[in-house]
Amino acid sequence: MSQDSKVKTTESSPSAPSKARKLLPVLDPSGDYYYWWLNTMVFPVMYNLIIIVCRACFPDLQHSYLVAWLVLDYTSDLLYLLDIVVRFHTGFLDQGILVVDKGRISSRYVRTWSFLLDLASLMPTDAAYVQLGLHTPMLRLNRFLRVPRLFEAFDRTETRTAYPNVFRITKLMLYIFVVIHWNSCLYFALSRYLGFGRDAWVYPDPAQPGFERLRRQYLYSFYFSTLILTTVGDTPLPAREEEYLFMVGDFLLAVMGFATIMGSMSSVIYNMNTADAAFYPDHALVKKYMKQQHVNRRLERRVIDWYQHLQINKKMTNEVAILQHLPERLRAEVAVSVHLSTLSRVQIFQNCEASLLEELVLKLQPQTYSPGEYVCRKGDIGREMYIIREGQLAVVADDGVTQYAVLGAGLYFGEISIINIKGNMSGNRRTANIKSLGYSDLFCLSKEDLREVLSEYPQAQVVMEEKGREILLKMNKLDVNAEAAEIALQEATESRLRGLDQQLDDLQTKFARLLAELESSALKIAYRIERLEWQTREWPMPEELAEADDEGEPGEGTSQGGEGRSAQEGPPDPE
Repeated sequence: MSQDSKVKTTESSPSAPSKARKLLPVLDPSGDYYYWWLNTMVFPVMYNLIIIVCRACFPDLQHSYLVAWLVLDYTSDLLYLLDIVVRFHTGFLDQGILVVDKGRISSRYVRTWSFLLDLASLMPTDAAYVQLGLHTPMLRLNRFLRVPRLFEAFDRTETRTAYPNVFRITKLMLYIFVVIHWNSCLYFALSRYLGFGRDAWVYPDPAQPGFERLRRQYLYSFYFSTLILTTVGDTPLPAREEEYLFMVGDFLLAVMGFATIMGSMSSVIYNMNTADAAFYPDHALVKKYMKQQHVNRRLERRVIDWYQHLQINKKMTNEVAILQHLPERLRAEVAVSVHLSTLSRVQIFQNCEASLLEELVLKLQPQTYSPGEYVCRKGDIGREMYIIREGQLAVVADDGVTQYAVLGAGLYFGEISIINIKGNMSGNRRTANIKSLGYSDLFCLSKEDLREVLSEYPQAQVVMEEKGREILLKMNKLDVNAEAAEIALQEATESRLRGLDQQLDDLQTKFARLLAELESSALKIAYRIERLEWQTREWPMPEELAEADDEGEPGEGTSQGGEGRSAQEGPPDPE
């Protein structure tokens, strides 16, 4: 029993920290949990941003719903406190790796400005309620310091939403509402400070019928602020210095706001146009070209209908350009998730390596054909194969009317023409006319792209050629004798190539020997020339000989003696 209890204790002791980690896990800043927590923090931040200033400027609002405000205030404070806890459990990236060590996370967080702002936003300024009373919501203005969390939540949502442009417009309208709301609250507070009804500019006297109601007070102030900030005009002229200053400040704010709105809307429109241009081809240039070249109206109508079909049905023909900025591996995974099921239907690609299919998927080119348009004609040179993604195509006679078969989604054709199979009686020519019955979406795989991929997978090339040979045998389009002759010719050619390679190796060996002999001869000649230079270095010059003749025999003997010594001396033997 004691041993069992010891085992249980040793097993239970390490599980305690693991349970604590499960209770408070480290959040990934790019994960879903952190994202939803940011969206949760939008509510308390927006509550404080909108309601506090409204309660401070409209006393009736503060007095009428005091209990509700206290509950909401301390609920938002609780969320603020939980947000700090979340910050202490939110990892960060260090050299691209998520740090989950809570000690490092905490030490990093407390050294940032965010930590100081978070602490300042939770300072218990409400304690001053004891002296100033519960009807002073301005004591909670420090809660505005948590606004950066609002901006962070908006940024994350903009990157995640499927409609970023709509979200940008919505966010812009929210900012405009907050600015007008704050301005209306300040207008009402200034009117109360100057005196209600003192002149036409301030808020009317609440003693007048209808102007005492809280809703009327807020809507009147909001409407007045909207007129000022939108520079619509039709507002009473200010009569006091404070009113002039307020109007000047609002006009400056309106100019800046107008510029911001115009810039944001221009950016949204530009992004929408850029996205359309990236997804769909620009038809304006094509239309202008056809008009300048006087293309006939019928053909021009077909081109316009083709562009209209792409735009209405959201068809994309330039997937490669859209995904070009993704890393190669990630781009391959996206293409595989979209197109691998289509490619795996082709018989010659079945049972191929997964890496080969991934390479081929990146080479697929989407194409869209209009009604009555020929995909290929009999006798054309086959440079690509086609896989039907959507639509119907007909195998028709030369008259273009008689239909032999109808091909639907998931079928394919032209696969034999892109593989060089020996003995193929049709060669690389098309054997049928294929015409689109309606709008058809196809995937195209060219012979060059297949050859480029198969150069890295020779075994897969052998398997594909064998499958293609079996298909041709079933279709009675494989000439076995021609195939055998071509194989024999290829073997003979390969034998000759091997012989030429052997001869080339022999010639290279002989050339290397000749080159070595040439270098040895050059070295010997250089040595002999150097030795001769040493021997002739002490020979007398003509002027010295003339002087020797003038001086007589002793000089001549001396010269000969010196010459003999010089000749005997010489350069050192390199050996």
